[in-house]
Parts: sequence; structure tokens; C-alpha cells
Amino acid sequence: MRRLFTIAILIIMTSMANAQDYKADFLKYYQKGDTLQQRKVLQAWGQKSPKDAELFTCYSNYYMGLSRQEVVGLTTEQPDGESLVLTDNDGNVAGYMGSTITYQTEMLQKGIDKLNEGIALYPDRLDMRFGMVYLLGVNKQWEAFADNIVKAIQYSARNKNKWTWEENQPFEEGEAGFLSALQDYQVQLFNTNDDALLPYVQRIAQEMLKYYPKHVESLSNLAVTYMIAKQYNEALSVLLKAEQYAPNDTVVLGNIAYCYEHTNEQAKAEKYRQRINQIENQ
Repeated sequence: MRRLFTIAILIIMTSMANAQDYKADFLKYYQKGDTLQQRKVLQAWGQKSPKDAELFTCYSNYYMGLSRQEVVGLTTEQPDGESLVLTDNDGNVAGYMGSTITYQTEMLQKGIDKLNEGIALYPDRLDMRFGMVYLLGVNKQWEAFADNIVKAIQYSARNKNKWTWEENQPFEEGEAGFLSALQDYQVQLFNTNDDALLPYVQRIAQEMLKYYPKHVESLSNLAVTYMIAKQYNEALSVLLKAEQYAPNDTVVLGNIAYCYEHTNEQAKAEKYRQRINQIENQ
């Protein structure tokens, strides 16, 4: 029995070493942009260790790389990143020449599918969940983007934020890191400047508050969606709750003042403006 146990350990250790070699090879070719060699490594890896957690994350990176397309063109608005400014005979800006990054949907979806397989096997792998949300955001699949964030929030209550990361190592940032990342995703939705996406912000914020009722950022996000919709009384109800948990948060206080201004309660608005001045001058 002892000999069999020793053999089993050796098999496991050999399997782990092989998986690490495959990942190292993949990353080497990924950095070089050699998709043909990446594919060969992934196929060999899949045959040897088809349920290796790192295989799924590497596959998602592979498909994302294949989906990425750079288009160079002329535009009247300055694009993100580097661009060439074009001027007319009088020296006035006439346009810009720059590159735009787009992603081919079908190929990107293959990366999403691989992460779905990985999450089903390793539900505690937060890097897979965040990778999924990232790819959905890149592909502007906002409903699925919100769905996966909500699933992560719900699961965080089940695993008590005992997440793992690459190589199944513990996610050391714990609850604080998890909540911080989710706030970044809500900001991403706001930054689209598309009011049609506000229901997704509301849904995420409301789900957060079910499990983290004192999460001030989610209270603020929810209130801002009401403010954009000019539902100032609803916003005030949420903001006054946030104030209880963060009485010196000037963003919260400023939004309260703004809401009071729009409900014609100028005295209350002025009271909050004065509080902000006191906090900033301390």
C-alpha cells in the first residue's frame, strides 16, 4: 500500500510539472505572438491534462489574441492612443489618423466558452470569473457582463470570499479586493455614457447590497442611476443611508447636496456644502 501511495504521489507531481511546462511554453509563444505554436501547445496540453485549470485560462488568452484586430483609418475625432494630427493649409486641425482595436465576435466567444468550462470545474477561481467579465465587456455583451458579475457576487456569499487565483493559489486580497474589482466594473458601465446600460448598474448594485449592505460605493452607484433619471427623492433615500456608513465621504455628501438643490430644499443643500468645506479644510 505504501508503494502504491508513493507511485500515486509521483504521478501527481509529474502531471503538475508537465502542466507547468505547457504553460511556460504557451506564454513564451504568446509573448512572441506565434499563434501556430500556441495552438500546438494547447492541443498537446489538452490531450495530456484536459482538466488542468491553467489550460482554460491560456485558451481564453489564445482566442482573445486571435480575435484582436487593429484597423487604421481617418477620423474627425482624436482616437485613443497614438495618432497623427492632420492639418489644413491654415494650420487648423482637419482630422486624425490612428488605429482602432476591434475584436472578432465569433473568435472571442470561443475564449468565453473556454472560461465557462473552467469555471464549472473550478468555481473558486476568481481570475477565471474576472477574465470572463473582461471578455464580455470587450465584446460589449453587457447583459451577460452583468449576469456574470451577479453570479460572482452570489457565489462570494457561498465561499466566504475564499477565492483562488492563478495556479489555484489563494487570492490574498480577499473580500476587499473582490469588492474593489466589482466597483471598477460598475465604473466601466458608467463610462460607456450609455443610459440604456443603467439598469445593469442598478442590478449589480442591488445584488451587492443584498450581501454587503454597508458597501458605500454600491449605494452611491445606485443613487447616481436615480440622479441621472432625475429621481432625486429615490436617490436621496439611498444617499442618506450611505451617509450613515461614511459620514465624511465628500462624494456622498456632494450628491446629497445636489439632490436637495433639485428638490428645492436649498437650506439643506447649503448645510451639506458647508460640511464638505469643513471636511476639506481640516
